[in-house]
Amino acid sequence: MTGVAISRPQRAFGVGRLTAKLFDGRTRLAELFQEGSAKIRLPQTFSPEMEAVIINTSGGLTGGDEMAWGVTAGADCHVTATTQACEKIYKASAGTAEVTTRIAVAAGARVDWLPQETILFDRAAMARRLEVDLDESAEFLGLEAVLLGRRAMGETMRNGAFADRWRIRRAGRLIHAEDIRLDGAVASLAAAPGVLSGRIAFATMLYCGPKAEAFLAAIRAGMGEAFGGASAWNDKLVVRLSAEDGFALRKTLIPLISILRNGAPVPKVWNI
Repeated sequence: MTGVAISRPQRAFGVGRLTAKLFDGRTRLAELFQEGSAKIRLPQTFSPEMEAVIINTSGGLTGGDEMAWGVTAGADCHVTATTQACEKIYKASAGTAEVTTRIAVAAGARVDWLPQETILFDRAAMARRLEVDLDESAEFLGLEAVLLGRRAMGETMRNGAFADRWRIRRAGRLIHAEDIRLDGAVASLAAAPGVLSGRIAFATMLYCGPKAEAFLAAIRAGMGEAFGGASAWNDKLVVRLSAEDGFALRKTLIPLISILRNGAPVPKVWNI
């Protein structure tokens, strides 16, 4: 009796890394590596900084998919990394979608990690990790925004799993650590007053650098009536936000990002 071949579901896999160096007063590409579904594009800019747009060509992630991103900014470089679009995490029949991002920022350099929102659909399963290593004189701005479905489309993440871990180090010392974990009946959990009070959109922004306390008053004023808060201490500023939907969240986020970018706008792909 001949054996029956068992077909396994196709899984997305990708690795994308870039290294930047300073040349003639501008941040230039030193190294670029792309594999699988991971692509990185570098649109032309009229400023001395570099803008990198990361792309998952698989169109979204589901259980068993794996993506890894890396950004290294050499001394005195400024790199802004964003995504081409919102990352969509679809229903997982088995396994967990895993995304890992590693960022290294050298002396006098700055990295702005500004991906667009991650959308979690019903029964999605995702584990995400952000690792950042900073020089003593480096600056870092990080953002992660999450939507539990798309309210305008009548979509809700009722059940599923989402884990997000951040570890930020300066000169090898851990300066920021946090973990978010939603598991099981996500809609019921998010409805709790101590969690999201029924709101489906939330975000965390982190700025590490010498201007943290100087930014605080402008950030608090810019939040207006938004749900959330901001705190600054030890050259670190943390902003937490939640909103009724993605549109309301983005309306608050965009001016706050500009404040933390010293008046510079969000990356152009945010407005397309």
